[in-house]
Amino acid sequence: MESIFATGAQQEMPSDEPLAQISAAMDEFEGYAHPHGRRIAVIAEAIAEKFNFASHDRYALRQAALVHDIGELLMNREYIRASRLLREDERIDMQRHTVIGEQEAAKRGLGRAVQLLVRWHHEWWNGSGYPDALEREQIPLAARILRVADTFSALTDSRPYSVAISASEAKRYLVEWSGIEFDPKVVKAFLALAELPELESYVGS
Repeated sequence: MESIFATGAQQEMPSDEPLAQISAAMDEFEGYAHPHGRRIAVIAEAIAEKFNFASHDRYALRQAALVHDIGELLMNREYIRASRLLREDERIDMQRHTVIGEQEAAKRGLGRAVQLLVRWHHEWWNGSGYPDALEREQIPLAARILRVADTFSALTDSRPYSVAISASEAKRYLVEWSGIEFDPKVVKAFLALAELPELESYVGS
């Protein structure tokens, strides 16, 4: 399969261990009860295999999953940890985290593929996401995969402002928003996954 990113896909990338430490710090800051970034990495890579991604593209996706919300960690906003809905000004401010995350990924020497996945992991299939309002195939497939994996993991784990839902409820949500927030082909590939502990919900744990 041709690389998702035409330039820089083959370059040497840093090891996962420093990124895993960043991921753990992100999880603690956001209040996840379980390792969120690591879980996304496993789910996203499993979906990528369904699309026959090359090994270096799976690697970039895995690294992006580990640091996808590094921008939130750097912003260090109180409202991110608050057990309430965001105000409109807070929501607009929060949307900056993807661009800040892209810049931080560059500073840390991560490849351009990783930087762009961090930037675009909140883009929506119908073009109403952020920061660039990309739509459909304008969004790299890897970013569309990251969107699905991130959403499922977030829905099925507890944070200060949200209670985990069951895996079946989370899958139903992905189906309902397929063609709106999510690429229908990616949702279909996700639903075909099996025998992954990461696909279980943390309801009640």
